[in-house]
This record gives sequence, structure tokens and C-alpha cells, in this order.
Amino acid sequence: MKSKVLLTIKTWQEGKYFVAYNPELDIASQGKTVVQAQESLKEAVDLFLDTTKKMGTLKQALEEAGFLVKKAKKEYKIPQLSFSSLEVSI
Repeated sequence: MKSKVLLTIKTWQEGKYFVAYNPELDIASQGKTVVQAQESLKEAVDLFLDTTKKMGTLKQALEEAGFLVKKAKKEYKIPQLSFSSLEVSI
């Protein structure tokens, strides 16, 4: 049985491209549209998770990213994130 994890995607435009970023795993990708950027990010996250699983370091990588790993149930609790705006004068 595979476990599922809910991850955050932050997307913004840089020039002609869109960037999709996952803060929990610190992975980013880009595309010509928001959808392409987010699909590319999903591929990058899947590759990262598959690679760490094959290397035997998935648990360690998730713990270092702030996930609480419950061994008995193979559940992963997402780290607490906070996003807000900060207004500054320039």
C-alpha cells in the first residue's frame, strides 16, 4: 500500500515562464503555462521521491523536510507552513 502526502504548490510568473515551487521539499520547476509548470513540478517531486525510496533514504528525506513519520501506519503528517504578506517601503 502506498502512502499519500498533500504538498503545497506556489506558482508565479517570471518573464515568459511560470515557476511552480514546493516549499516542503524545496523543489521547483517551470513551464510556459501554470498547468505545465505544475505538471513539471509533479514529475520532479515524483522523481525525487522515487529516487530517495530506491536509495533507502525516503524516510530521512521526509523527516529532514519536517514531516512527522509514523512508522506503524506509514503515515506522513505535513509540516506546518505559514504564508502571509509583508509590506515594506522601498
